Amino acid sequence: MYYIGIDLGTSSVKLLLMDEQGAVLGTVSRDYPLYFPHPGWSQQNPEDWFSQTLEGLKELTGSIDKSQVAGIGFGGQMHGLVMLDGEDRVIRPAILWNDSRTAEETKWLNVTIGKETLSRCTGNIAFAGFTAPKILWVRQHEPENFRRIEKIMLPKDYLAYCLSGAFSTDYSDASGTLLLDVEHKCWSKEMLDICGVKEAWLPALHESWEPVGTLKPELAAELGFSRDTVIVAGAGDNAAAAVGTGTVGEGRCNLSLGTSGTVFISSRNFRVDDRNSLHAFAHADGHYHLMGCMLSAASCNKWWMEEILKTADFDGEQKQIEKLGENHVFFLPYLMGERSPHNDPFARATFTGITMDTTRADMTQAVLEGVIFGLRDSLEVAKTLGISPEVTRMCGGGAKSPLWRKMTASILNKKVEILENEEGPAMGGALLAAVGCGQWPDVETAAAQTVKVAYTEEPDPELAEKYEKRYRQFQKLYPALKDVFPELVC
Repeated sequence: MYYIGIDLGTSSVKLLLMDEQGAVLGTVSRDYPLYFPHPGWSQQNPEDWFSQTLEGLKELTGSIDKSQVAGIGFGGQMHGLVMLDGEDRVIRPAILWNDSRTAEETKWLNVTIGKETLSRCTGNIAFAGFTAPKILWVRQHEPENFRRIEKIMLPKDYLAYCLSGAFSTDYSDASGTLLLDVEHKCWSKEMLDICGVKEAWLPALHESWEPVGTLKPELAAELGFSRDTVIVAGAGDNAAAAVGTGTVGEGRCNLSLGTSGTVFISSRNFRVDDRNSLHAFAHADGHYHLMGCMLSAASCNKWWMEEILKTADFDGEQKQIEKLGENHVFFLPYLMGERSPHNDPFARATFTGITMDTTRADMTQAVLEGVIFGLRDSLEVAKTLGISPEVTRMCGGGAKSPLWRKMTASILNKKVEILENEEGPAMGGALLAAVGCGQWPDVETAAAQTVKVAYTEEPDPELAEKYEKRYRQFQKLYPALKDVFPELVC
């Protein structure tokens, strides 16, 4: 049997074909447009997602026995607002996770309604990217569209609806709406009242591996699939990626060094830190997770290399770095403000400690170290909840750098595992589909039998001691500059 994972991203949809042993047989990617009608706005047409997914499914399965496709699962960009009317027509373009039009709505939720109320109802506070502020924005600025709403769904759930007719979502993705009581896994009636949302507008809630329906007969005929092809609920992209890296169960950790950065910690129990610095979400394994999100991670190094140094020789620049743990220059990695743990849109990147003998290599080293120091901030918050994993897995473009891996192991003072294959949310979606079809009894078993470690970076005790001192110095920089940053924003 075959299983398909669909990763609905911001710029493209990636589809992955997996066999019943967990081997990846092929991947396909299809692009679609991203629209910026006003500064700070980010939108897409949901119809584009579905049309490109359908074409991708045909390409992905062109050379196999299509009747053997048993299930389809999803990982998808989170927080996006998709609205349908009474005739299942898309009311307006979807407002995406990286859209910043909701500053006033977010402030109203956090200040007028209050962070304490939000945390009590949902386990989280409001961020501009979350779904609830978007709904409030539509209610305020597009009342005619708000009055037409009959269904509200998240991006991947629109695909599931088009494929199966099932109006559904999963707990991990719903956690990012600010409408879900995450601890009790139900829609928060208090939050629905605050946002003017009817519960009938919201999809049925499921665990990520649970079947929500089967492929529509007309689509099964068009694709050549069985009418019994199972559609499972799927998960938000970070939770799906965590399944694909085996970050499931109690106290497992994954660090992602992509354009943005995340620290993802799986937990069997629901936990919230005192300041809501970390997102407290449901996980695709049936339990929970904590997540710290950095808005700029590997993108800091890309900016430094390409925009400032004007070079594409990333490896060559890193070879000039010799004295780890002894750099006197620090870099705050807040090129786009920061989410976790500071939740400060006014935060800015800085270099501190430059002297006449500072070299080009010192500056490059500071950028690399600053990103990992910033990610460690989220792990320090997790420690206050009694969570301190001894090992972390590492993925994303930054994980390909041997130097960055070495820095990471010693700055975090943890073993860093690199996986044999890194296919992200698409792999997670395929594994969820396989669990939903009975190939494995649960998500943890599926991950344990398919995710393999290729290499482990051990922390250097002497270097870890040096970096401990440097990190404590780094921690003092943001508080010292916090009140200055708003004055620098035009």
